Amino acid sequence: MQEEQGPVHAPEFSPNATWLQGGPLTIAGLRGRPVMVDFWDYTCVNCLRTLPYVKEWHRRYHSLGLTIVGVHAPEFSFAREYNNVLRAVREHGIDYPVVLDNDYAIWQAYANRYWPAKYLIDGNGYLRGYHHGEGAYRETEEALQALLRESFPQILLPGLMDPVRDEDREGAVCYRVTPELYLGYLRGNYGTAAIQPDKPATYTDPGKHMDGFLYLQGDWLLANEYLARPAGAHGESRLTVPYMSKDVNLVIHPPTFGGAATISILQDGKPIAAEDAGEDVVAGVATSVVTIDAPRMYRLVSNRDIDRHELTLATTSDGVAMYAFTFTSCLMPAD
Repeated sequence: MQEEQGPVHAPEFSPNATWLQGGPLTIAGLRGRPVMVDFWDYTCVNCLRTLPYVKEWHRRYHSLGLTIVGVHAPEFSFAREYNNVLRAVREHGIDYPVVLDNDYAIWQAYANRYWPAKYLIDGNGYLRGYHHGEGAYRETEEALQALLRESFPQILLPGLMDPVRDEDREGAVCYRVTPELYLGYLRGNYGTAAIQPDKPATYTDPGKHMDGFLYLQGDWLLANEYLARPAGAHGESRLTVPYMSKDVNLVIHPPTFGGAATISILQDGKPIAAEDAGEDVVAGVATSVVTIDAPRMYRLVSNRDIDRHELTLATTSDGVAMYAFTFTSCLMPAD
């Protein structure tokens, strides 16, 4: 948790913003109560990993004087849609106020650049600290408690919460893994030759693969922020990604013309083992499949250790769209 240097008034929330729940609120109207502003996106793995802490801080401290405001700033176009964000808020059990920042007005007012990002505001409306990204959970909670004591000197506070995951504990080791990979042509790295933007095309996997690149086989349509199987595609469309990581996640949108999609998941050429499958994958002896029924982040792989692998996704579901892979790197070493 970084302390703000010098007195800086916290920016107000945009007066034209849409509040999903708990609003409208203003920093001025919250005077006397410490506030935590949490910038997040429901498709962001780092944001989702911080949610258990933010939700618990709300549960512990709201009645004691703390207000948490989630500012949802979308990374992808479909994350601007009210119902998509509302579904995510309900699925994740978020009870504190959430405001939609689709035009990034609040994001820009805070000069923010990160998902997630937390800004602490004291009872007088001044910015007092901030943290970008995951981690620093204990330090953030200590800072929240300090602001509560300032506003309410007689307050009785609980002990600090325990880490919710083993890899959040002291002694966890984080490795250098494959960086985030975007699938749209604006930011995607393709190892397949002759990319054709914004129109269906048939691609051939060259067979030799390098980490950090995406390899296509069959019919695909490359849009600016996603890769989709086009309507009327022939045969099977395959995407292969060499990677080094423990967990692999992918933001996926189901077909826009309705219905769910199915994607087969192969690791190193075989159906992924049940012990290495992510929570959204149904892994059997002969198949491992994920069903895409809502636009969100899907957890595809949760390997028992960090190592190099090749992940292949294969589908015959027209219209399914894929946006970005993320890879996680931390684990507790064995005793």
